[in-house]
Amino acid sequence: MKKLAVLGSTGSIGTQTLDVVRTHPEQFTVTVLAAGHNDELLQRQIEEFSPELAVLADEEAYQRLRARYHGKTRLAGGRQAFIDCAAYEGVATVVTAMMGFAGLEPTMKAIAAGKDIALANKETLVVAGELVTKAAKEAGVKILPVDSEHCAFFQCLQGERLDTVQKLLLTCSGGPFRGKKTAELTGATKAQVLAHPTWDMGAKITVDSATLVNKGLEVIEAKWLYGVSYDQIQVVVHPQSIVHSMVEFIDGSVIAQLGPSDMRLPIQYALTYPVRQSAPYPRLDFWKLKDLHFEEPDTETFKGLRFAYEAGRAGGTAPCIFNAANEVAVAAFLAGRIHFTDIYDIIERTMNARDVYRVPTLDLLFEEDKWARAHAEKLLESHA
Repeated sequence: MKKLAVLGSTGSIGTQTLDVVRTHPEQFTVTVLAAGHNDELLQRQIEEFSPELAVLADEEAYQRLRARYHGKTRLAGGRQAFIDCAAYEGVATVVTAMMGFAGLEPTMKAIAAGKDIALANKETLVVAGELVTKAAKEAGVKILPVDSEHCAFFQCLQGERLDTVQKLLLTCSGGPFRGKKTAELTGATKAQVLAHPTWDMGAKITVDSATLVNKGLEVIEAKWLYGVSYDQIQVVVHPQSIVHSMVEFIDGSVIAQLGPSDMRLPIQYALTYPVRQSAPYPRLDFWKLKDLHFEEPDTETFKGLRFAYEAGRAGGTAPCIFNAANEVAVAAFLAGRIHFTDIYDIIERTMNARDVYRVPTLDLLFEEDKWARAHAEKLLESHA
């Protein structure tokens, strides 16, 4: 029985992780559940999975749960409790399913405690890729990618040498506005942005998919997971979301990983690796598969991908600034404070306002994240 800690258990990836556990109850024990503020759903998860520890980062949510729940699971609340639970004794794998920069500290805590990481929190590698991968190597722990695209690379590379890789072909659905131009996107509504054509995801990542920021984050993540250069990472728009990514080798061969648009598949692969387990999830029917279409991304309209390449190539603290500005801008859009296309303006102006520190420490990254968020918040005033 593999003991799991699921951080972000009430979110999209967290709930689908628990679906995988339900499918294989003989293999997994949920030892720790941790969430942000959804105390009602967390309580239902506690009652079903009986973890040893359950944590709510939000103090008010923790107090609500504490007043209602009187079972055997130990409860804890607050940001520090959320971080500390990543190192819970006996846990073998920590599923980092929380969103954003907030995932960095608990991930580093888990690595220091010798836990394998099932990584769904891509911002951890975007912001601190060099520090995280170095810490994982020194601790002898595995970072197993949960993103469908990076899990695809991981599967395609099994048994292959990284020095034979010519190119990582990172697929991208194109989001709900594929083919649109900037003039058509200015008045895009929240409902339109959140209507993703192929994936069912949380609000923040769905907005990132529409701006292509999410694909940019995955480009930076791929650089750190696989040790390739940015010139070796090519984004390919594939609206059907059947081919989850491909690897081109130096002899011209291309290996692709295909599957339904179901996040439970990469989650299960990360949790059961190196063993591939059976699963009751939907299968591809190649007799009914009519078309697989590929095209070049439009980085003039969807600037998020271009900004990510610029930040990644600049290195150091630049990806941290890029990520922080995007998190602030997306939250503002979802709150109705700015237009969809204003997200790009906030990101670009924040990135241009800060010099890059080439060799960041963890403390410096926290300082830069704080600065970028404050600067982006000031910029929001000009869009009010």
